[in-house]
Amino acid sequence: MKVYTYSEARQRLADVLNIARNEEVVIKRRGGETFSIIFRKSNKSPFDVPGIQTKATTKDILSAVRESRQRFAEQNVED
Repeated sequence: MKVYTYSEARQRLADVLNIARNEEVVIKRRGGETFSIIFRKSNKSPFDVPGIQTKATTKDILSAVRESRQRFAEQNVED
């Protein structure tokens, strides 16, 4: 466990957060209050996004992707 004063923690916040990945960090305020910083790993994947309802079919989506790629390719040829 690492202990920092409020001022130290404020000045070195990035370091304090990196240390908290491996061990508990305690921050002490002048009035005697103490606060713990504990790293919590997210259980949720960044790729876990909610779906949407649409009337578009797979064929519609693939057609839109092809059209977009074609336009992009044509723009790059002109530049």
